[in-house]
Amino acid sequence: MASSREAPIVNSPPSQGGSLVTVLSIDGGGVRGIIPGTILAYLEAKLQELDGKEARIADYFDVVAGTSTGGLVSVMLTAPDKNNRPLFAAKDITKFYLDNCPKIFPQNKGIFSSVTNLIKPIAGPRYDGKYLHSLVQGLLGDTKLHQTLTNIVVPTFDLTILQPTIFSSFELKLQPLKDALLSDICISTSAAPTFLPAHYFETKDDKGNSREFNLVDGGVAANNPTLTAVSQVLKQIFFANPDFFPIKPNDYQKFLVISLGTGSNKLEKKFSAQSAAKWGIFGWLIQDGSTPIIDMFTQASADMVDIHLSVLFQALRTENNYLRIEDDSLTGSTSSVDNSSPENLQKLVQIGKDLLKKPVSRVNLEIGRFEEIDGEGTNEEELARFAKILSDERRRRRGSS
Repeated sequence: MASSREAPIVNSPPSQGGSLVTVLSIDGGGVRGIIPGTILAYLEAKLQELDGKEARIADYFDVVAGTSTGGLVSVMLTAPDKNNRPLFAAKDITKFYLDNCPKIFPQNKGIFSSVTNLIKPIAGPRYDGKYLHSLVQGLLGDTKLHQTLTNIVVPTFDLTILQPTIFSSFELKLQPLKDALLSDICISTSAAPTFLPAHYFETKDDKGNSREFNLVDGGVAANNPTLTAVSQVLKQIFFANPDFFPIKPNDYQKFLVISLGTGSNKLEKKFSAQSAAKWGIFGWLIQDGSTPIIDMFTQASADMVDIHLSVLFQALRTENNYLRIEDDSLTGSTSSVDNSSPENLQKLVQIGKDLLKKPVSRVNLEIGRFEEIDGEGTNEEELARFAKILSDERRRRRGSS
């Protein structure tokens, strides 16, 4: 791991010759993190076509935000290796998931597997988390939040104070006790209730002060962390560092945002009021191989963010600066957050590839579904357009410095 530094790294802030604030956001979704992983591999490949094979996602974004599995991906893309370059290239994310998901979410087999899957979440978390903890601790070592190669924003939720806890590079000067180990941040934002155990850790500063954290999955607060990332940038601009970027209130044309979902099964219409009316506690927790109450609050969180940003960018005539890529047509095992069978993981890889070929879509504000936008091409064509804008922005910043 790279050695510790004295102050947070800020990756070429826009005030240094740039004209945009660039934001990448990745939703939570367990094994479905393969879907945005596939999309990110395509985006990074387009950036490499423009700027060379060493180009990495972290070189182009002022902030990378991620929740739960998206938080893990965000850290993989921005944590430094021994050469102070990103620990993972985007193309390596899919292989990481294929290799490790079956060990993070081991599948019960045999004639009693359905009974085991029913009873285990009642007695405790479905998975003990030991492999995940060991994996991220081994990868990240003693690397802390301030060492990421660009700013990151990772939401979690603190059980003790019943409040979201956001780990943000932007806040470290004012809140140094949030300079946690990246491994603790990843474990915490991924600790989905009923699936993985809550995570406790402490931080200390050089003055001897300490802080306790009692955290669960960031999806409880912001399964889609895009708005959280944007608000962190705005807070930096208006309150913490007014010289960060010369921007006027609501001047969202200065924002360039790519928001990646992990898929949902909205179109499957799996549940109804008639069936839910009969559910008790266990019915809301376990139903047809899923957890309805968790699915509902994570999906509601993600959709509310997308609806808010879609309205905002459209109202300000800057909708071409906001790209949300999501597939709401998952069915069966592909909508699961923990089905780590080789067959299902390969299906998710293919869903990511197919999603690149689909037309650009935006949420219909009335029915909450994604609808194709005429004349805007496919998602891969739009990502190629964004890659050119990102490359030009980076060249401006490097030229001015």
